[in-house]
Amino acid sequence: MITLERQWKAVQKQLKQLSKQAKSARGQARKKMKRLERRTRVAVARALRKTEPQVRQAVDEAARVGRGLRAGVKAGAAAYRASSRKKR
Repeated sequence: MITLERQWKAVQKQLKQLSKQAKSARGQARKKMKRLERRTRVAVARALRKTEPQVRQAVDEAARVGRGLRAGVKAGAAAYRASSRKKR
């Protein structure tokens, strides 16, 4: 009976130690997770700030090219209609 009580106390002691270690590990994991989330958030924000002006500029340039292309097609069609082409 005495050996069983001793073993029981030893198991309880081990359980206490394990619960302390688990609590500490959870806290450390939480800290690491928060740090990772913050770093990711900062990296994404930085990338957005860096690339947004370039994207806006590219969109504006594409719009300009599109307008120029449409004006060229329109002018070409008008010139073709106005030209004196041979009629059969």
